[in-house]
Amino acid sequence: MADITHVAADAVTFGGVIREDVMNKIWDISNIPLPFTELCSKGTHTNKRVEWVTDELADAATDNAVIEGADITQSDGKFGSRLGNFTQIGVKNVIITDTSEAANSIGGQASLSYQVKERQKELRRDVEAQMLTHQASVVGDASAAASVSAGIGAQLETNVKVGSGGSAGGFNTSTGVFDAPTPGTKRALTETLIRDTLQDIYQAGGNTECLMARPVVIRLLSTFLFGSTARVATLTSEKNQSSGDTPMTAYGSVNVFVTDFGQAVALKDNRLQAVDATATSSMYFLDRSKLRQSFLRGYQVEPLAKSGLSEKRMMSVQYALMVLNEKSQGAILAIDEALAVTA
Repeated sequence: MADITHVAADAVTFGGVIREDVMNKIWDISNIPLPFTELCSKGTHTNKRVEWVTDELADAATDNAVIEGADITQSDGKFGSRLGNFTQIGVKNVIITDTSEAANSIGGQASLSYQVKERQKELRRDVEAQMLTHQASVVGDASAAASVSAGIGAQLETNVKVGSGGSAGGFNTSTGVFDAPTPGTKRALTETLIRDTLQDIYQAGGNTECLMARPVVIRLLSTFLFGSTARVATLTSEKNQSSGDTPMTAYGSVNVFVTDFGQAVALKDNRLQAVDATATSSMYFLDRSKLRQSFLRGYQVEPLAKSGLSEKRMMSVQYALMVLNEKSQGAILAIDEALAVTA
C-alpha cells in the first residue's frame, strides 16, 4: 500500500497549491477629520497674492468733551492696515500602468480611481497640516522657489505667548510678507497662560470658540482641569442618570472650558497638527469668523499626456490662509509636551 501524503492547509506559501483567502476590502484608519479646514470659511481670489485690510476702532476716551460752539479743527478719520499672503500650490501625482488597471487587485487598490481618490485625501491632509504651522510666507519666483502661504503661527502677532528668548511673527510692512515666529525655550503649559491669552483676545474684541492643539496637549490640559488640584469646577452631566435602567456614563475628561467672560470654549485636538520641534508644539485660540481658506484654483484632477503603457493623473490645489484680523486669534508657543500642565 502506497504512503498517503498529507497536505498541510494551515499555511500559505509562495508557489503552493492552497488558494489564498484575502478579504476584498482595504481597512484604512487614517481617513480622519480636518478640524481646522472645517473651521475656516471658504473664499476665492484672482491673483497670486491675496490681500485684505484690517481696521479697529480707537480706544474709548473718557475726556471727550468740547466747549459749546467749538469749531472743528481735528480729523478723527484713519485708514486700516493692508496685509497680504501668497498662494501655495500643492500637488499629488499618480501613475498607474495599463496592466495594473486591468488586473484584479485586492480592494481595487491598483486601479486609477482608487489611487486618485486616496491621493486627493492626502492632499487635503497636507493643506490642513500646513495651515497650522509657523511657516513664513514666501513670494516665489516661478523658477527655483515655490510660493508659500503663511501658516497661522506666522500671521499672529498680538495675542501670542512665547517661551524665553522667543518673539511673535506677524506681517512685515517692509517686505510685504509674514515673518515666522521664534517660539523660544519650551516650558510647561499653564492655566495662567491660557487665561491671560483668553483675556487678551476678549479685550481686543475677539470671541474665542475653541482651543486647538495636538492630542497630547489637549490630554495634558484635560488631566489638569479634571484633577483635584485644578482651580476649576468639575464638569457634570446635564442628563439625569439616576434611572436604574439607564446605563451610567463615566466622565474622565474636560472638553469645554467656560471663560471668566462667559465664553464656552471647546478643547479641540488635531491629529494632523505637526510638532514645532521634538516634543514641542503650539496651542491656537481660534475665532472662526476671522479665518478663511481662499482658493485661486480649487481641488482639481487633471489627466497628463499619455506617453506609454500607463495613465497619469495630477491632483492640485492653489490656496492661501487668511487670518482676517489677527487680534481675534491667539497662540501659546513652545509648549513642552513632556511636562504636566500647572496652574
